[in-house]
Amino acid sequence: MTAIGPGSSGVWCIRDDVDTVLALARSGFDWVALDAQHGRFDRRSLIDNGRALAGAGLAFAVRTAGPDPAGIGLALDAGASAVIVPQIDTADQARQVVDAGRYPPQGSRSWGPLAPLWGHEAAPPAAAAPQLGVMIESAAALANLGAIAEVPGVDLLFVGPFDLALSLGTTVDALLADGDGPLAEIAAASSAAGKAAGIFAGDPERARILRALGFDRIAVATDSGIIAAGARAILGGP
Repeated sequence: MTAIGPGSSGVWCIRDDVDTVLALARSGFDWVALDAQHGRFDRRSLIDNGRALAGAGLAFAVRTAGPDPAGIGLALDAGASAVIVPQIDTADQARQVVDAGRYPPQGSRSWGPLAPLWGHEAAPPAAAAPQLGVMIESAAALANLGAIAEVPGVDLLFVGPFDLALSLGTTVDALLADGDGPLAEIAAASSAAGKAAGIFAGDPERARILRALGFDRIAVATDSGIIAAGARAILGGP
């Protein structure tokens, strides 16, 4: 099951509370991502949430803490259908993500899925095909964009707009306003290489602009943002 499909809207979970994650996963979003880089997810909470989501029959993605193969393997063992790997600046680093995410002979992932412990079947090694995403979030990654996009086995280029803006010495608003700039370049390179183009938006207005720039797999909100917006709506605030 593909976690991040075309034309989709996802929710980005920072909180590691299982009940909150399940409620959001069942609320109508196309996918849910668990953030192990800047969120509260650690080994235990990834496994706890993976078990709960598997029991509900819901596919999910994990943004790993970094490009470390152990973190990629943990996310996949916990049941993630997709990984979004940060800190990728070169094609060689992207190839290492593919190696970590595939079983031999295509890669070097160690066998250890947890699904059988939860009463579910794990896909056999030959059939295991998680969606492998690499983050484009630096000037170096942008300079190597074409080579990264062409790496076999990379399925998704996922933009971290805030880090990209920092690296380029600009702002997210400036990136969004530039219809022919870096964001459009990334979306076009993804399409040219036959790869999916994803991005973090954080709010529906940014998501609308990003879709117009060519991104069709967008994290439109965070769990904390949704909770805050819901509270304001109940209280009648802006």
